[in-house]
Amino acid sequence: MDPVKVGILGLGTVGGGTVNVLTRNAEEITRRAGRGIEVVQAAARDLSQPRICSTDGISLTTKPEDVVNNPDIDVVVELIGGDTLARSLVMQAIQNGKHVVTANKALIAKYGNEIFAEAQKKGVMVAFEAAVAGGIPIIKALREGLSGNSIEWLAGIINGTGNFILTEMRDKGRNFEDVLAEAQRLGYAEADPTFDVEGIDAAHKLTILASIAFGIPLQFDAAYTEGISQITREDVNYAEELGYRIKHLGVAKRTEAGIELRVHPTLIPERRLIASVDGVMNAVLVKGDAVGSTLYYGAGAGADPTASAVVADIVDVTRTLTSDPENRVPHLAFQPDAISQSNIQILPIDEIHTAYYLRMDVTDKPGVLADLTRIIGDAGISIEAFIQKEPETADADARIIILTHLIAEQQMNKAITQIEKMPVIHGKVTRIRVEYLDKD
Repeated sequence: MDPVKVGILGLGTVGGGTVNVLTRNAEEITRRAGRGIEVVQAAARDLSQPRICSTDGISLTTKPEDVVNNPDIDVVVELIGGDTLARSLVMQAIQNGKHVVTANKALIAKYGNEIFAEAQKKGVMVAFEAAVAGGIPIIKALREGLSGNSIEWLAGIINGTGNFILTEMRDKGRNFEDVLAEAQRLGYAEADPTFDVEGIDAAHKLTILASIAFGIPLQFDAAYTEGISQITREDVNYAEELGYRIKHLGVAKRTEAGIELRVHPTLIPERRLIASVDGVMNAVLVKGDAVGSTLYYGAGAGADPTASAVVADIVDVTRTLTSDPENRVPHLAFQPDAISQSNIQILPIDEIHTAYYLRMDVTDKPGVLADLTRIIGDAGISIEAFIQKEPETADADARIIILTHLIAEQQMNKAITQIEKMPVIHGKVTRIRVEYLDKD
């Protein structure tokens, strides 16, 4: 049987890694796929740049349209990123009847609904395992391995840059700004780190995971995002004192009222396995009704880990090239008409229920605690733990840290508004949500 011919858009870190993996493991991949897989053409911005892979036997071009329109190519691998040019190229590839493999989380999160609809019409596959958590096969686990389960919730550390920053702050007592600068020097963070540290990158990935887990349309604009730039090393230390660790977590949860879809700093009990995921590593915890909790851990980025997921998608496409399109695993795990008819709502952040960590600086004088606890009690909030740090000097503020039980976000917002109006409260109240990851 003739080999499957692949064209790659983007020959950078992941593109070069994909060529390397396909070349290095060619014999094993052929045994798994049932056919050989050959990269015959690749597009790159600058053909004079050095590559991490050999380009022998690969036709190179600076025009990605050449790859998309090449009649000999069966599978187009999109690795250029962004959601403008990549979107038009992917749609053109689908129009040309080509299967698509992509590592582009922004593209899928924002435009996946229309891309999958067009692919369905044309009878082609769009595979995107590498778009979430690098080399961790979490999408395949949700689409196939857990297909017998009703997914109750999932929670993930799905951005390595943010996890590296929080790990360094905890282990070395460093400030956010210092660690961010180091992450940029090491290449973990971009010159503009907004997507990573403000949760946008994680929200792209969470949107995809939630759609597959719950059978709902992709709804990136409905995801709540909150970054880690306001987290201090004191918050990290206080969390440790209370038996928790702070992680930048993506949470998707099915409730009777709708779906929670949120990315924010989160206190996690240190005894949870996911709390021990450090550095640039990723992990996703999934709770299914039949299987219980399962944890998926590994490298979330890098040439070979991401290429591993890209090649796995190419193998999947190769295996199904001759199968009836109606009998393939659907793009988002559920049958397309079941997703389009879904009326499950994404909940606004005000309607979620979680526990909270609160930190505030107060004037050190009698009666402050009584007034503070009265406001909290009147809001229907129950306190689980309380720490008071005495002022270091006679005229300095005292610091109060409170851990609450579960409460609706809108009730907590009202309480914080009242607390910040107290003359003895100096500055804003720091609020971090808490997830136990074992009680739901």
